[in-house]
Amino acid sequence: MRDRTLACEVSDGSGTAPHLRWASSTDESGRGTFLVGPLSHRWGTRHTAARKVIWSEHLLPE
Repeated sequence: MRDRTLACEVSDGSGTAPHLRWASSTDESGRGTFLVGPLSHRWGTRHTAARKVIWSEHLLPE
């Protein structure tokens, strides 16, 4: 089945909201939304009782 977008989701146990930022070469985290944001059609977060889910949608070629 083919649709117009590809949806991707990742989750973690952190309750902090993601934000775009520059990560230094010694940082072990902080690059995910910086890479996903410009490459996706749209992205966002939602929270469940135990986790934070970051989702992105990517347009598929027609």
